[in-house]
Amino acid sequence: MRSIQAKKVRIVNYETLIVTVDIGKTKNFGYCRCPNGIDIKPFGFHNNGYGLKYFWDKITQMKKAHNLKAVVVGFEPTGPYGEPLVHYLRKKKVKLIQVNPMHTKRVKELQGNSPNKTDQKDPKVIADIMELGHALTIVLPEGTAAELRRLTHSRERAMQRRTSFFNQLQNLLFVIFPEFYQVMKNVKTKSSMYILEHCPTPEDIIKYTLKNLTVTLRKVSRGQIKEERARELYTAAKTSVGIKEGRKSILFEIKEILSMIKATEHFIAEIEKKMSHHLKDIPYSKFIISMKGIGEITVAGLIGEVGDFREYKTISEVLKLAGLDLFEISSGKHKGQRRISKRGRPLMRKLLFFAAINVVRKGGIMREYYQGCLERGMLKMKALIAVSRKLLGLIFVLVRDQSEYIEDYVEKQKLKKAA
Repeated sequence: MRSIQAKKVRIVNYETLIVTVDIGKTKNFGYCRCPNGIDIKPFGFHNNGYGLKYFWDKITQMKKAHNLKAVVVGFEPTGPYGEPLVHYLRKKKVKLIQVNPMHTKRVKELQGNSPNKTDQKDPKVIADIMELGHALTIVLPEGTAAELRRLTHSRERAMQRRTSFFNQLQNLLFVIFPEFYQVMKNVKTKSSMYILEHCPTPEDIIKYTLKNLTVTLRKVSRGQIKEERARELYTAAKTSVGIKEGRKSILFEIKEILSMIKATEHFIAEIEKKMSHHLKDIPYSKFIISMKGIGEITVAGLIGEVGDFREYKTISEVLKLAGLDLFEISSGKHKGQRRISKRGRPLMRKLLFFAAINVVRKGGIMREYYQGCLERGMLKMKALIAVSRKLLGLIFVLVRDQSEYIEDYVEKQKLKKAA
């Protein structure tokens, strides 16, 4: 039977120089430790070309002085601040690993029995964790995968901006036309946006006349908004209690927000085109897309977040990367509930969660599995998380085996044997 458990690999031996870095925005602190315990005092170096060269010279000198053959560099993940250093070291003959910040927080109290946090202390703590064998491997996206990661993050930021714009729009509109939401419900629809662009005040709607309003809304909504809804909006406009003081300034801002929403939506559409284009350069993407209910943007986002599915040896490694690995807290007679750790990549979990919603719809490939989870007493949210885990496992297997997804595979195999 094939094991799916992640194996710990001892990366530190008696010929390895341990190097750690506490990364900062402008200045980093490095530290070197030999296998026999000999070390040097943590030293600072700047996040620029001269600073990185000084750091590498220190490593080279330490390695030669103690006749060591390998170098392992460890650090905490720090977002964009660590990227120049990581990409600089990728060109050197070193192994890069990272340490979970939660581990650093817990282990640092072993040094001096104090929670004291300093730039000089943290590099030593990271070295202790590396010696204990609790470091994590780094899979850095390269080429097309790197482009997909940047585009995925850019799309996420743009979507957050768009949500912020809509929230501002709702707040402003409520002041001049509070009844609008009682009729239209959602300000994000094309019909609502059209009204706000052409007749944002109650007086504008009244001037537009009920007949024109009915025809326009039916056309813009493609027949979804009937005469009754148009009449409700017209009546609400005639009896509105929206304020008139300072209205011109509010309308001026609403117009600006509407233009920013349009620009952001255009930007998101352009990003998605680029993501679809780059996805064609990933050979194994076709295997993931073969799963009904998972679109190109989701697949592109997942590959961008993972880097390369082929770099992972076990399913549990990928689950940990997503923060979907399970844990429980039990003691004595108390049996704790199993939960996901949420210590991985949050955007990856988000993509999988929305994919799970798609595949559990009527006719979806995970509908039966989802219903089975609910019948066992799971809450809907937990059942969707279970589907997310299952999806990620299937994606890993499809990429590993280089095969497309076959719906109802077991049943088809039975029919094939029977024939």
